[in-house]
Amino acid sequence: MSENLRKRLNESDIAALLSELDSRDMAGFTRNFIDDFEKAISQTVDVEADDDWTGVVFLGMGGSGAGGMFLSSLTDQNGGMPFIIWRDYGLPSWWGPDWLVIATSYSGNTEETLDGVQEALENGGTVVGICSGGELQEILENSDDSICLNVPSGQMPRSAFGHLFGSQLAACWAIGLLGRPSPDELSAMFSRLRAASIEADLSGGNGMTVAIAESFADKQIGIIAPSMLDAAGRRFANQLNENSDSFARHASLPEMNHNEIVAWASADSTKHALLYLSCSGIHSRVSSRMDWMLENIDVESSWIIDCEGESLLENLLYAAHLTDWISIALALIGGVDPSEMGSIDSLKAHLSSLQ
Repeated sequence: MSENLRKRLNESDIAALLSELDSRDMAGFTRNFIDDFEKAISQTVDVEADDDWTGVVFLGMGGSGAGGMFLSSLTDQNGGMPFIIWRDYGLPSWWGPDWLVIATSYSGNTEETLDGVQEALENGGTVVGICSGGELQEILENSDDSICLNVPSGQMPRSAFGHLFGSQLAACWAIGLLGRPSPDELSAMFSRLRAASIEADLSGGNGMTVAIAESFADKQIGIIAPSMLDAAGRRFANQLNENSDSFARHASLPEMNHNEIVAWASADSTKHALLYLSCSGIHSRVSSRMDWMLENIDVESSWIIDCEGESLLENLLYAAHLTDWISIALALIGGVDPSEMGSIDSLKAHLSSLQ
């Protein structure tokens, strides 16, 4: 990154910089995240409650699959059955029709997801699909035992997280896989999230997301989170990969204290950056581990985002939204279009030519 570009982000109008670089309005879609999510969870899902499933297998890749990680975190803490994420072709060998399949493909044409859906339906399975159309919708419309929930089209999958995760969560509430918060609880949560969203925005916000992004420039980025927030940590790493063309990795506490911590203890503090995610409700020993790392791991650029929500759902949403803004700010610092994903498009075109 050039010093001129760093200075430009500090001194220029951010709106003008976004207009120059953000070709598909990633910032605008990010700004709508809370509204998208609220609209999605408010939809009517025409499915009967059923708690007789052995478990749930979630199919989804990339931005379409991110919600599966969040659902898995929620069910690990408050659910009544296992929730397994499958990021591959087909289905795991142990799968049977007593396992519900939730399949998400924003385009409706993700080949790995379609392969698993076809296998499930051919073997008597039930599928809940979330997509904006495509082949997934066509397949499920012809299946009597499955349903398809539609989300608005025209976005990058990673920018449609509010639509996708909200629809996934609405389906889980309707089926009875997770308990739905009360209207008052949801209203209060959205009020807090909207206030946090205004502060995190690159235009008119409090500047924290820009400051974090500036400290990440030209660094190797590590994201550390307790297990209950690991989904948000992993998604942040993915958003940094796609939005800002940056390498980033995530690690989960306490597991990383048994391996990766050794590397961090000897890392060059000027070449690395660390971001910790935390919230209330984490195990006291995990909190102690994080405190020790903050005091003893010498990294020049080190931040902690303490999610202050009143539920795990709120904490996950807060972390996801705030870190999205960081990834966009880092793109601007590097002169990168946060909407562009040329290598993914090129790979998809290549795979299509092989069919």
